[in-house]
Amino acid sequence: MTRWLADDPTTAAELRACGAHSLITVPIRARGSTLGAAAFLRHGASRESFAAADVTVAEDLVARAAICLDNARRFARERSTALLLQSTLLPRVPILHPGAETAARYLPADRATEAGGDWFDVIPLPGTRVGLVVGDVVGHGIGASVTMGRLRTAVRTLAHIDLQPDELLTHLDDMVTHPTEETGDKAGAVGYNAIPGDIGASCLYGVYDPVSGTCTLARAGHPPPVLVRPDGTTQVVDVPAGPPLGLGSLPFEATELTLPEGSLLALFTDGLVETHGHDIAERIDELRDALARPAPSLEELCDTVLESLHSETRTDDIALLVARTRVLGKEHVAEWNVPADAAAVAETRKLVDERLTAWGLEEAAFTMELVVSELVTNAIRYGTEPIHLRLIKERSLICEVSDSSSTAPHLRRARVSDEGGRGLFLVAELTQRWGTRYTSAGKTIWTEQALGRSPRTAPSF
Repeated sequence: MTRWLADDPTTAAELRACGAHSLITVPIRARGSTLGAAAFLRHGASRESFAAADVTVAEDLVARAAICLDNARRFARERSTALLLQSTLLPRVPILHPGAETAARYLPADRATEAGGDWFDVIPLPGTRVGLVVGDVVGHGIGASVTMGRLRTAVRTLAHIDLQPDELLTHLDDMVTHPTEETGDKAGAVGYNAIPGDIGASCLYGVYDPVSGTCTLARAGHPPPVLVRPDGTTQVVDVPAGPPLGLGSLPFEATELTLPEGSLLALFTDGLVETHGHDIAERIDELRDALARPAPSLEELCDTVLESLHSETRTDDIALLVARTRVLGKEHVAEWNVPADAAAVAETRKLVDERLTAWGLEEAAFTMELVVSELVTNAIRYGTEPIHLRLIKERSLICEVSDSSSTAPHLRRARVSDEGGRGLFLVAELTQRWGTRYTSAGKTIWTEQALGRSPRTAPSF
């Protein structure tokens, strides 16, 4: 200590002022990193200095403390990373949609628990429809958050190809049950982008159509949603209980219900209602009561629900998604049944032109007449009756042609010598988006044209 006192006289004077006369300094090291240093002082009337045995005890004590400190530091860093990853993968702002007003909350578990894999999403779909989804990945930490992100991406991808909720969950379950194998250092190793089959996950997916006012729901091992009708009555929606994701070979079943305009649909994860020491039926009743309370906005309603169901013993994450339904008025929709006769195409074009004129969309009439002519002609030639045409005017102009055939057209580039094959290419060039949606009654070919905009490019052949 004599040498150290000479090297740092200022600190030495402070130590002597408090009566210290012997010092042991031990570096705090763990896993090859230095976290700091621990100092042991001896002071008082006794002038006995630290011995070699004291140094051994101090080093052993600091070594144990270093491991504890490093574990705490690693835990805090991993939890912070998981929370950041979780918040990054979830929607950051409310998604504005003509079919429904939505609000959501994600609440991580208490500070003693890592972030989990709860998630939610609002997915705009063709035809002014909207997809509502809430899911839960079992476990906590970065692994659960990463798996959550992969599942959310998979659901978005499957939703955009217009799968029905039960079909979407079937494909999602297959992705979890049979993860993709990629070539790596080990034969048969699961690829980085694969979803592990033993994760244990649940999902609730629904599609709401503001034109018909119907909502189709399916769930995989997930709590059913709660519906609040405009008159304030509440009910737990009877959605058939499918198995959790990853079991494989078990069917999912969808249910369809008609929602009056202004209905409130609440989707949530089990962390909201399942807590230690509370009966789940009572918690569901509390949730129904909280959702039925008047609130100036959906954002405040979410806060009310979380406050009402707050529990000190909560150890699981919470995801809550609420949606208030809207219904498009008849003035925004025009529908016609088209006979399977080529002569009906000219009359259909005339009806479309009259409707667009009534909507004040004369500038879109020429393009839409071409699109309708092509799609209706294809339905008459290659589809089967009944053939139905629907126009929807909202933020964009949507054209839907339905028939009972399940055969879908395919876009291709016709060769110079070909006499046909250019119609669908023309449709793709004249519209912003197009696609095919399959239903239990057949298929629907849809196109979407942004109002006030010209086609993407001038068609050329």
